[in-house]
Amino acid sequence: MRKGKTLFVLTIIAVSVFALVYFGITLTSNLGKSKTEISAEDADKRLNRIYKDISVTSAEPVKGQIDLDPASALDSLPDISKFPISVESTTSSFAEIFSSTEKSGTGNDGWLNDVAADFNAAGITVDGQPVSVKIRNIASGTAADYIRSGKYVPDAFTPSNELWGEMVKAGGVQTELVSKRLTGNVAGVVMNKQKYDQLVDKYGSINVKTITDAIAANELAMGYTDPFASSTGLNFLVTALNTFDQNDLLGEKAVQGFEKFQANVPFIASTTLQMREAAKSGRLDAFVLEYQTFVNAKDLSSGYVFTPFGVRHDSPLYALGNLPPEKLEIIRKFGEFVQQEKYQKTAADKGFNGLNDYVSELKPVDGALLSSAQKLWKEKKDGSKPIAAVFVADVSGSMAGEPLNRLKESLLKGQKFLGKDNSIGFVSYSSDVTINLPIGTYDTNQQSMFVGAINSLQASGGTATFDGMVVAMKMLQEYQTQNPGLKPVIFVLSDGETNEGHSLDEIRGLIETYKIPVYTIGYNANIKALESISSINEAANINADTEDVVYKIGNLLNVQM
Repeated sequence: MRKGKTLFVLTIIAVSVFALVYFGITLTSNLGKSKTEISAEDADKRLNRIYKDISVTSAEPVKGQIDLDPASALDSLPDISKFPISVESTTSSFAEIFSSTEKSGTGNDGWLNDVAADFNAAGITVDGQPVSVKIRNIASGTAADYIRSGKYVPDAFTPSNELWGEMVKAGGVQTELVSKRLTGNVAGVVMNKQKYDQLVDKYGSINVKTITDAIAANELAMGYTDPFASSTGLNFLVTALNTFDQNDLLGEKAVQGFEKFQANVPFIASTTLQMREAAKSGRLDAFVLEYQTFVNAKDLSSGYVFTPFGVRHDSPLYALGNLPPEKLEIIRKFGEFVQQEKYQKTAADKGFNGLNDYVSELKPVDGALLSSAQKLWKEKKDGSKPIAAVFVADVSGSMAGEPLNRLKESLLKGQKFLGKDNSIGFVSYSSDVTINLPIGTYDTNQQSMFVGAINSLQASGGTATFDGMVVAMKMLQEYQTQNPGLKPVIFVLSDGETNEGHSLDEIRGLIETYKIPVYTIGYNANIKALESISSINEAANINADTEDVVYKIGNLLNVQM
């Protein structure tokens, strides 16, 4: 339990990051009502009634010393060993390749691993010496972070699409395009057929232009993935900007078009997995996905239509840095090996090489322009509506010692990513609940008191998770009354083991009615219990550990806040 709670701490930050950064956006009213959702009036009555049952105290605000140095998610990248080797090298002379996860994972996502294993067993030589490859399974956006930061640069990189290659190149890393395509894939919008037919009747056809028009007109509830981390999300962002102004992706016309359509986007997911889970709820009319994932998803085999967009996702292969000739030759030979007919056939069997007739809609986009597009998205994604967030930290007895120290460390590092235009509050809970910091605009004074509250935490007592959430909801309700238009978010750090206070069943209707995303983070935790909380409003659940939680938090907060 102690280790789990410790990492929960890191979790809290990660949660905040994910939630705030990625998608702390509530779903719009046209997404439907669940069976347990109650009326606003009844919700207020129930919230007040439950709140009165909870022992709540307010801590005396204490200021802490803050660090004004700018935050950087890249500074908190975990050790590269966090990301698994999916195929190990078999010779002393080898090339290490970062590979995107849809081709270096397991099952239908493990195609490149199978090819690499065959390559290593084929007895291929360079200058008379046997050679092999090492494949590291790592998401394209995260891989690009390692490479651009210089923290870890492999010999080669095969992201999902060419956009990441351009960003790495713009970051000053020497790159050589060894193969434009290892296997074919495309990104697309998956839309339920009923909505698809409705929009075709009105717009004549479905493409990113008609999709953004429909979203701007509030006719389509669609979600997409975080363009800082997701290949499909980055592709969709630049494709959307291109529909507003093909000549200037960052010009006034493009920015105005983006703001209008983004104002009606109900959901942004940090990962494809979270997007898929949100889609299962039936609350989204459409969402982004790669074609290879689409054809392998049995629940999408009927009733949905796939519309490709943007650049192709053909898994280009880049050699990186000033490599010795033998390393470069290994990478070239691997690029050629992959092209054999039998391997392209096995790729097709796993869902790749579909829609080969689709031609990229976008002209080549400079890497520096892509980075600027990401920054634009971060600035404009929430329009004029800032976020009001309450962090809810578990400080029960099992958090004593190292776990609580980790919690504090995570929060102290993660708080640097909280945007100054947002409002932040802080609650801790054990058997009872303490309001450590009332919600307030995250200016220098609030930041100082947030740090002071973190430093003053002490662990004891039981675990009343849902009591802590009720107090957070009450704080948000009262704050929104005085500050209308804010987007409420709650971040919970816990092991998922609640042993005191109210139950999830008692507050589920409140969470749904108030439409507050509740992001949870846990390590060695009861993940199912945490997922049951986050899934109510399609928020993220993070299973984090001490090595990568700060990076995840930094990433999430960087995007959300």
